This record gives sequence, C-alpha cells and structure tokens, in this order.
Amino acid sequence: MSSYFSDLARQYIDGEWRPGTGSWDVIDFDPYNDEKLASITVATVEEVDLAYRAAARAQKEWAETNPYARRAVFERALRLVEDREQEITDLIIAELGGTRVKAAFELHLAKEFLRESVHLALRPEGRILPSPVDGKENRVYRVPVGVVGVISPFNFPFLLSLKSVAPALALGNGVVLKPHQNTPIAGGTLIAKIFEDAGLPGGLLNVLVTDIAEIGDAFLEHPVPKVISFTGSDKVGRHVATVCAKHFKRSVLELGGNSALVVLDDADIDYAVDAAVFSRFVHQGQVCMAANRVLVDRSVHEEFTEKFVAKVRSLKVGDPRDPQTVIGPVINSAQAAAISGTVEQALAEGATALVHGGTTDNLVEPSVLTGVPAESPLLQQEVFGPVVFLIPFDGEEDAVRIVNGSPYGLSGAVHTGDIERGVAFAKRIDTGMFHVNDGTVHDEPIVPFGGEKHSGVGRLNGETTLEAFTTVKWISIQHGRSGFPF
Repeated sequence: MSSYFSDLARQYIDGEWRPGTGSWDVIDFDPYNDEKLASITVATVEEVDLAYRAAARAQKEWAETNPYARRAVFERALRLVEDREQEITDLIIAELGGTRVKAAFELHLAKEFLRESVHLALRPEGRILPSPVDGKENRVYRVPVGVVGVISPFNFPFLLSLKSVAPALALGNGVVLKPHQNTPIAGGTLIAKIFEDAGLPGGLLNVLVTDIAEIGDAFLEHPVPKVISFTGSDKVGRHVATVCAKHFKRSVLELGGNSALVVLDDADIDYAVDAAVFSRFVHQGQVCMAANRVLVDRSVHEEFTEKFVAKVRSLKVGDPRDPQTVIGPVINSAQAAAISGTVEQALAEGATALVHGGTTDNLVEPSVLTGVPAESPLLQQEVFGPVVFLIPFDGEEDAVRIVNGSPYGLSGAVHTGDIERGVAFAKRIDTGMFHVNDGTVHDEPIVPFGGEKHSGVGRLNGETTLEAFTTVKWISIQHGRSGFPF
C-alpha cells in the first residue's frame, strides 16, 4: 500500500506520469496520526489545457471503437480492483481515516458500479422516427458528448470518482478528473493506474491534482469539456453551475443534504434505532445522505431516545485500523473545529446534549442534541460530522412540515409498521430519494441518484447516466426528391 503513495504521487496526463509544474505542493496526510503520506506538485493552467486536449484527441478513436472492445477494459478493471482489494482498503483507511467497515462499504459499491459500466458500453441505442414528409427517414443517434470533466469529493473518493469516470468512458467519452486535495490518490491517481493497467488507451483518462488557488476556474471554463460532473457542497456547486451556464456546458451536480430519518408511532423501535445510528454515524457522518435529523413521534420519543442514546454511547471512537472502531477521524482539523463549533452553538441556543462528545485532534466523538430551537439555522444546514439532532413531532402532518422545512432534498427514510403508510409519507417529501423501513444512506448502480432543491441538479446511475454523458443527434434522409416553396 505504501508504494501507492510514492508511485502515484504525480499527475497523469496523456498517458504519462509526470510531476506538476506549479510552485507549491499538495501534502497528503493521514487524518488519524497526521503522518505525511505523499507530496504532489500541483498542476497548472497549462496542464489543465494539456489534459483536456489529450482527452479530446483520444476520444475520437475511442468513440469509434467497437463497444464490445470498450467493454473488455471495464471487465479487466473490475478484476484488478478485486485482486487489489486489500491494498485499496488499506489506502482508504490511511488517506481518508475510513474504518474497515466504511472501506468495505465503499469497495462493494465501487465494484457494483464497475459491473454496471461493463453493461453500459452496450446500452446506447438509436431510433428511427416517423416524419410527416413523404419519403423522409429520421434517424436519432445517441452519441458521446466528447469530454467530461469530473470533480470528486473527499468522503467516498474512490467510489464517487468511479461513479462518473467509468460510465463516461464506457459511453465513449474522454475524461479529465480532478480529485479533492485531501484524497488525491484514492480519488484520482489510483483510478488512473487501474485503468492504465486494464488497457485503457493513453490520453482518454487524465488526472489533475491541483487547486483553484492555482488554476482558478480553468477546469470549468476550458472549451473542450461539454459536461462537468461535480460532487460536493451546494455552495461550490452553485458556482460550478453558474460558470457552466455561462459557457453553455451541461452540469451534473450531486450536492449536500440535510436528510431526516422519521420514526412514526407504529415503528419497530429497536430496528429504527439501528437504522438511525448507522444513517448518522457511518464514516463519521461525512456522507451527503446522512441523517442529520432524527424525527420521532412524541408517543414513542422517550423509548426511542433511551435506546438511541445507549447505542450511540457504545460506538467505539479511535484508530480506523482497529476492526472494532466505528468512528474514526474526520478529514482534517478545520472540519473537526467546525463540528465542535456546531455543538457549542446549539448549546448556546438552548439545546440539551444527551451525549456531548469531545474532540481530540481529528477525532470527534458523537454528540446527540435535543431541544434545538425550531428557528435555529443549524436545522437548515448540512452538518458533515458525528452530530445528530433529535426532534419530536406530533403526528404525520407535523413530521412532513419539519422534514420539508429544509433547503435540501437529497435522501431520507421513514419507519412504520405499515409499508403503504410509509410509501404515502415518502411521496409527500420534497426529496430525490426516500426509503421506507431502512437507512438514509443508499446507492445502487441502476437506480436514479440525485436530489431536489439545494441538493443538486440532474441524476446519475442507470438510464440517467446515459442522459448525463451522451447527447442525441438527428440525421434525416430524404428518399426521392423533396419539394421546396421557391
């Protein structure tokens, strides 16, 4: 695993591993012990141009390649991930502070998405449509957009990079990937290495480790990419969307969330507790779908709260390499400070801490807060850490009002003894995804993934990936002679 950090601490441009030419380095740290893992000199605006130009050149031939031949690359990539699973697991633990459970969860999904990409290469279909003009044949072709720019986050970097990179490539596009600075290997150059070893032609996939402090908006504004796929905060997503619109580019935005897990009066309380604890505290709560808010019907609030608090107190916090650890470090000190600040702000506003976790370096212990004022801005924002707000409600109407009273609409869940009651409840929530009798954190390769409101624009996975990374082209053929009015 350590060789990954030495061998892959470079830029990958036009099929070559090379140092960046910027004037400063991205330093990759282990968030648990602050060990320096790698140092990567940043890519410049000139290297952004080189990467996009390389992708554009390579894409032409790739798009004409038999899709069965393209498919074989993804079959090999999947086998490589399976063969290197232990090394990738160790890398995720070191670079992200992810626990072993989290690493296994991320790798499982990554393999599922690679399997889907194998099939996606054969998915595009054309159509012949009728015409009101005699003798005219209308052909509609589904074709690659050309080059896709991908910007991925730090929380599930291997999965969320692959989730755009693999489908875009499978559908005949070139790709330039910019991983998050905190996870340049797992979210970037590791993926380049896997596809290089799988036989992907050079130039098709390029990885740039850099920062807006160096390149500004060059990654977004460059004339080559026709689609930008961004996963991250709604604040940055708004900027990405604005720049893309200005330059007539399509943007696919998977943004933040403020999801709620709702416990109705007829729920299985023990099961709901298990679902809520996982939904909030998986990967230290650094998940866009995590349940920031847990809403509980007042009639079962006392029972739920007692069991929920007991389970949260049992979660082991510490070294992510320890198989017993449930909560490892957050990604960096700024994140740790922000989470601690959220808890202190809630207490200052009058909340009660049923569990008040401390912070040591990047280890943030869980906090369970209740009594946060309904008008508090904390209930309107995403908290990217192990903090949960418990909120009682009085009947379904009250619950719907509270859940929808958020600018976000990504995921959510409801627990009830009546499945159809749960479905009816889910239909009333303004969100892109909602789950009955389960957790809030789910992703599947063929089911549309995305949010409403501030949680994003567009969808990925399955058929929606076709819409994201291809376009349609109308070619008409006039059999015989057409008539013209002059």
